[in-house]
Amino acid sequence: MLKELENVGEGGPLQRSLFGEILDWMLAPLLVLWPMSLGLTWVVAQSIASGPFDRGLADVALALGRQAIALESRGLSDSAAGRAEMQRTAEQLVRNDDREEDHVNFQVLGRRGELLAGNPALAVPTATGVAAQSGSVHFRDDVLDDEPVRVAYLWLQGSNDEESDALVQVAETPAKRSRLATEIIKGVLLPQFIILPLAVLLVWFALSRGIKPLAELQQRIRRRPITDLSPIDDAHVPEEVAPLVAAINDLLQRLDASIATQRHFLADAAHQLKTPLAGLRTQAELAAREIDSGHADPSALRHSLLQIALSSQRAAHMVTQLLAMARAEDAGEVMRRVPLDLGAVTRAVVRDFFAQAMEKRIDLGYEGPESATPLRVLGEPVLLGELVRNLVDNALHYTPSGGTVTARVLPDPFGQLVVLQVEDSGPGVAPAEREAVFRPFYRALGTNVDGSGLGLAIVQEIAQRHGASVELGDARPRTGDSLGLPGAMFTVRFPAQPPPPAPAVTPEALDDSARFLDG
Repeated sequence: MLKELENVGEGGPLQRSLFGEILDWMLAPLLVLWPMSLGLTWVVAQSIASGPFDRGLADVALALGRQAIALESRGLSDSAAGRAEMQRTAEQLVRNDDREEDHVNFQVLGRRGELLAGNPALAVPTATGVAAQSGSVHFRDDVLDDEPVRVAYLWLQGSNDEESDALVQVAETPAKRSRLATEIIKGVLLPQFIILPLAVLLVWFALSRGIKPLAELQQRIRRRPITDLSPIDDAHVPEEVAPLVAAINDLLQRLDASIATQRHFLADAAHQLKTPLAGLRTQAELAAREIDSGHADPSALRHSLLQIALSSQRAAHMVTQLLAMARAEDAGEVMRRVPLDLGAVTRAVVRDFFAQAMEKRIDLGYEGPESATPLRVLGEPVLLGELVRNLVDNALHYTPSGGTVTARVLPDPFGQLVVLQVEDSGPGVAPAEREAVFRPFYRALGTNVDGSGLGLAIVQEIAQRHGASVELGDARPRTGDSLGLPGAMFTVRFPAQPPPPAPAVTPEALDDSARFLDG
């Protein structure tokens, strides 16, 4: 919780605390149930406190009822002497102590409804149903002199059906009941005020102990060297955390493989760059030696300068290819894919290589639809251009003078794919080497062609980024005649991008067309 407050105070992103969230979910029900417990305890305490006082009122009412029946049997219920005796008996039963905070009132009504004794202000209940016939004590809550009172009343049945029932009532103010209920609640709730904080502390301690393995796992990971990508030991982690540790181990394994691949790639790149750089240094030293000797041969200097230019060109090409490879392999880069006309991209690349093809006397051409019927794919413009460029450049490198190189874009009959083919008339690639040529820095044996060995690896990477497949085969059937070169044909199949929907023809447009034709 404190961590969250610090993050909010610093303006940083709000981080959720697992410890705090579990603690909240455990304490929130407790804090909700505790007030409910208070209310339920109050109700139960009121019921418990009313019990003995109700029984006392019932005893007084029954005693007054027996006294009234005794006076009635002696024929004194309507006489002044009987009423005086009933008043004395009632006063003795309900005698109020000045030290008591409650006041007790009573009322005795004769069978004609006349007041025999007590307070006439007590309301007379309706004598119906079981209450009127059972002769038992009943209770109700009422108000007397603007004070709430608890009333116990008893109907006394007559000796025959013609006689009405007499009524005995005893009313008491609820001060003692409330005080007893308050004492009961205090006795119940005071321990809760001690138990509740203790329960919170115990929950806090239990959670701290429960998430201790997570803290230990965190410390184990923090203590690992940056070069240690070995799997984390999951023998002592909780069962719930084991899937997370397994996922981290899988990530570490893939990261280790990726770093190993990058190390191998960098070692190969350094090795490949050493050759042109060594050539540059050697030719520069030869030229300097010729100049220092005092009889420099212009042809030798010219040869050294040409070699320097060639080596620098090779180094620049290698760096360009390395950057292209890095850009193609950058999975974290968000690709800005847009619908592209693959035919237009291919035609632009072919035009860029015309000068190089003419210099080598190679017939470079393009086959495919023109701009009127574009074949669209969804891709990143720079990477797709790099893919086509590497295929055409590879074909020109391996095609002998007088040969042909053709780049073509073909539609799929079912409209699901767009096919790019780059075909040459060179020596081709043996079936055993067709998978290896897509590895970085690989160059087929027996060829004297300079290159970085990265072009086809870049093609493969860019194709995978675009959901395309690359196939390598012979351009023509292989024959026993060594002069009949099979050539190589690279085929890249892209998912086709559907054409944009045609604009809807509105009635207004039809009216405009009709007016145009009429005019």
